[in-house]
Amino acid sequence: MATPIPSRQLFINGEWREPVLKKRIPIINPATEETIGDIPAATAEDVELAVDAARKALARDKGKDWASASGAVRAKYLRAIAAKVTERKSELAKLESTDCGKPLEEAAWDIYYADLAEALDAKQKAPVSLPMENFKSYVLREPIGVVGLITPWNYPMLMAVWKVAPALAAGCAAILKPSELACVTCLELADICKEVGLPAGVLNILPGLGPEAGAPLASHPHVDKIAFTGSSVTGSKIMTAAAQMLKPVTLELGGKSPIVVFEDVDLDKAAEWTLFGCFWTNGQMCSATSRLIVHESIAAEFLDKLVKWAKNIKVSDPFEEGCRLGPIVSGGQYEKILKFISNAKSEGATILYGGARPQHLKKGFFVEPTIITDITASMEIWREEVFGPVLCVKTFSTEDEAIELANDTHYGLGAAVISNDLERCDRVSKSFQAGVVWINCSQPCFCQAPWGGKKRSGFGRELGEWGLDNYLNVKQVTQYVSDEQWGWYQSPSKL
Repeated sequence: MATPIPSRQLFINGEWREPVLKKRIPIINPATEETIGDIPAATAEDVELAVDAARKALARDKGKDWASASGAVRAKYLRAIAAKVTERKSELAKLESTDCGKPLEEAAWDIYYADLAEALDAKQKAPVSLPMENFKSYVLREPIGVVGLITPWNYPMLMAVWKVAPALAAGCAAILKPSELACVTCLELADICKEVGLPAGVLNILPGLGPEAGAPLASHPHVDKIAFTGSSVTGSKIMTAAAQMLKPVTLELGGKSPIVVFEDVDLDKAAEWTLFGCFWTNGQMCSATSRLIVHESIAAEFLDKLVKWAKNIKVSDPFEEGCRLGPIVSGGQYEKILKFISNAKSEGATILYGGARPQHLKKGFFVEPTIITDITASMEIWREEVFGPVLCVKTFSTEDEAIELANDTHYGLGAAVISNDLERCDRVSKSFQAGVVWINCSQPCFCQAPWGGKKRSGFGRELGEWGLDNYLNVKQVTQYVSDEQWGWYQSPSKL
């Protein structure tokens, strides 16, 4: 049963604040298509207030309140936030499921960044080895400043924490702009921050439309960095806006990731990982391994296995026990996916399984798990990100051909290889043009390991120490320690 949506405002300077223009956006339950509440919609005027609050938070008490406080001080707040998230995990999971059609899988991993915040203290003034004894040098790691964090709708709370936790651990002040399609749990995160006494202005949360809230944030002259997760088209716009002020950006963008299945596999194991890699989170993952490249000698048998496994996937309201595929996040995204499938058919592809609304579900934005064959490499369905439960299939005969097919894409986020020959897996992994590679699995994600892509999937890395580095400036400090005159110029006293 859907959970009632709390009525919230914008979160600016540690307080709830009505949007300046008093705009709100309706929330649609994707499982029922019913309006179940609304959220505040920030505009440029609200962005201005949030940026001002963030800059004051960094400067308060000459930075001692947050930016130049010890990592241990910031870690205390991160642990308190993590404890509250854990305490409210069940409630947050229900809100997330109601809002975007999927449950919250993991909520408390941000404790990891509390540890890294503390470790920062020990890294300050790390010495640099120099070739000259009359100098000594060390490195300071300092917060980059006010950061704009723009997150998508497929993992609302998780994506927010991926950015908020390291930004706060580094000592930055942050403005989070979550997607207007799913941000209810992000506003609950604000409530938690208020409850634990996070200093005012350190985290501000502004839901709103991209052109009205995201664009002013990206182009604001007093925002020192933008970190964005979302589509490549929007990422390009954000990079263009940031470039006007030479503002650094971290971009985690779209994907069309391959999964290569060789002939020596256990077919059932490989079938389950193949479907999980594409249909997990209702197929709404930028890293989805949605291009299956399978060896021609097992293709027919493997596809038969895939269909049998797909038929066994329970498609239902996400609150039903055993649900493994819920609704697409919105009506617009639902229609977009069906259009992709329709275009594939018109281009000559075969819908081997699925491709429509499940017959037992008359309402909601549900799409059956879909498997498409008879693909050519030029087809839209093979080249463009669908962001839904749609798996495309091509066959290969040699390892080199499989690698060529896998890398023939503008994207480079994830890639997977399934084979019992581990030496072959190593070779293929090195050949993949991707930032994340999985061997004999697909989609596991650990906060200790770096996450990010290459090519049009973006640049920069999130998670682990790499995620913390995103929000730090490295400052070199070099001191002349000799009592002797430098002696480069002739002294006037000796003329």
